[in-house]
Amino acid sequence: MNPHFFAAGKDDIDLILEMQEEYYALDNYTFNREMAKEALRIFINDASYGKLWLIFINNQTAGYAALTLGYSFEFGGRDAFLDELYLRSDYRHQGIGAAAVDFVAEQAKSMGVKAIHLEVEIQNESGISLYRRYGFQDHKRMLMTRWV
Repeated sequence: MNPHFFAAGKDDIDLILEMQEEYYALDNYTFNREMAKEALRIFINDASYGKLWLIFINNQTAGYAALTLGYSFEFGGRDAFLDELYLRSDYRHQGIGAAAVDFVAEQAKSMGVKAIHLEVEIQNESGISLYRRYGFQDHKRMLMTRWV
C-alpha cells in the first residue's frame, strides 16, 4: 500500500477529532472534544506550531501524523515532537506507519529540524519496534509533564 500525505486544513478538523477520539481510546486517555477542537484550530491556522498531515490509502482516510515544533540547545536548535501518529485499525502492520515516519522525517528536515522526539506507551511493543528501526533511541530519561 502506497500512502499519500496531505496537509490538514480547517475543513479537516472534524475528521481529525474523530480519529483522535479513536486514538485516545486505545490507551484510555481522557478525550476532551472541545479542548482538542480549539487546539487543532489554533495549530492548523499557525504554521509556526508545526504541521499535521492526513494519511490516505486508496482515497480512504487511514490516519494522521502531527509534528509539533520546538527548540533545544541540547539537540542543536529546532527540534520537534512526532506528537501523534495514528493509523486506523485496518491500516496497521502494513508498512504505512514506517512510510509515515519516513515522510515526517523528510518534512522535518526540510523545516530545519535537527531532532525529532516522541512518546510511546511502554506496552506498545510494535510501536517501540517501529521507532527503533527508524533511529529513535531511548535516552534513559523520563518525560514529565506539568499542566499550567
